Amino acid sequence: MSSLRLLENYSGPFEAGTTIADFSRRALARLGREWLLIGHLQDRVGMPLVLSKHTATEMTQVAIEEWMGASPIYSARTQRSLNFEGSDIPTLFKCIKLDIGAPHHFLDFQFAIADSNHGEFWLDHCGALMDAEPMGEDYVRRMCHDIEDPTFDATAAAISPFAKIRPLHRPPRVLARRSPHCHWTATIDEESGEYLQHPNLQLVGGSVLASVPIDVPLEDREPGGWPDLSGDIDPNFHLEDLSHSALVIALQEIGVQIHLVSRAFLTCVAQRWGEAEAAEFAPQIFAGVAGIGAERLRDELQLGTDDASAIAKVLQMHPVFFPHSYVATKVVLIDDSQLRFSLLEGPCFDEADAHSWLATFDTCDDSHPALDAIAFAINPHARSRRVTAKEGERHSFKIVIDAQAEPQRQSGYVSLAKISTGANVTFIPRTEVRR
Repeated sequence: MSSLRLLENYSGPFEAGTTIADFSRRALARLGREWLLIGHLQDRVGMPLVLSKHTATEMTQVAIEEWMGASPIYSARTQRSLNFEGSDIPTLFKCIKLDIGAPHHFLDFQFAIADSNHGEFWLDHCGALMDAEPMGEDYVRRMCHDIEDPTFDATAAAISPFAKIRPLHRPPRVLARRSPHCHWTATIDEESGEYLQHPNLQLVGGSVLASVPIDVPLEDREPGGWPDLSGDIDPNFHLEDLSHSALVIALQEIGVQIHLVSRAFLTCVAQRWGEAEAAEFAPQIFAGVAGIGAERLRDELQLGTDDASAIAKVLQMHPVFFPHSYVATKVVLIDDSQLRFSLLEGPCFDEADAHSWLATFDTCDDSHPALDAIAFAINPHARSRRVTAKEGERHSFKIVIDAQAEPQRQSGYVSLAKISTGANVTFIPRTEVRR
């Protein structure tokens, strides 16, 4: 077993080779919750952008097809990676526990199993409902009825084509304090008819991303925890229950989820309104997710500084640049006021289309809005600018803090993300870990 010190936070000196495997189990569990939430918040940027150009009905349809085109793919990946493949209700509930559509604590899913074909789940708290209720009952119905029905079934059908999820009750809430916020049954019944997945599932599934391998640790660098999710389901599961290597695997799969949902969204937009509109939305959503994620990681990693080393650390740990088997990066700290960030040649640039946040690096002229949003979260005087790429690099940027320059303004796309209550949610880590 490695004798290397495992990081609890990242407040120490910047080290160029640091990656998620260098963090402790407790720290990885905290990072995992952040990554799930960061992935979830991409819709808080994307859906308002769709609504700014199109109708609420069209926005709802994009939201439906986005998740239908991604969730079944990453559900199957997660099962394989954490060794719990199956076709029963416990398998479905394990998938939900590691889904960016259900970030822990922000969406407080609770589960009960009757048998392999019957179960229930309910949300004691739903942060997404808290976001929708101030916009009125119409938006609550769109989310809790129009969107949830087909997307829940698409996720369930990834486990069994005969699985169905149906409400016992759901919003709009008649009583403002009604709890749980919603309550659902999950059943597998071969007489109920087979579910047909959305055609976009095949398009998204044909991407390089959908089948990209992840880096599997050769050993556990810290004792304790479950090596996978092959055992009986624990309704009280927390990320702290997983072993160090299982957490490293899970976080990489969360990174894949984030990019798959983005790819499915951009595919929907391109089908409806053309490649130009998809290309317009991609860097905007990327900037919003990158910026809000950087703010949260700044605090979670306990950076405590506003210099270039803090920006470098966020770039190393931001889920939009994971898994490294798909998007390889290099971060070099030059001094306290500047760093060099490079995207290396790799699978993310081998896709057959531009339905990817990473493809936006191929089209930006000088600075990049996502890099600027990340830099702003640390120091408003920091900006990115393109520099000449070296051998093996696809794109390279220098991020410079110039205290004499006019400070940036926060990206309006980050401000969109901040409309969500998830932007400021405080996670309470589990106090114990499995031994």
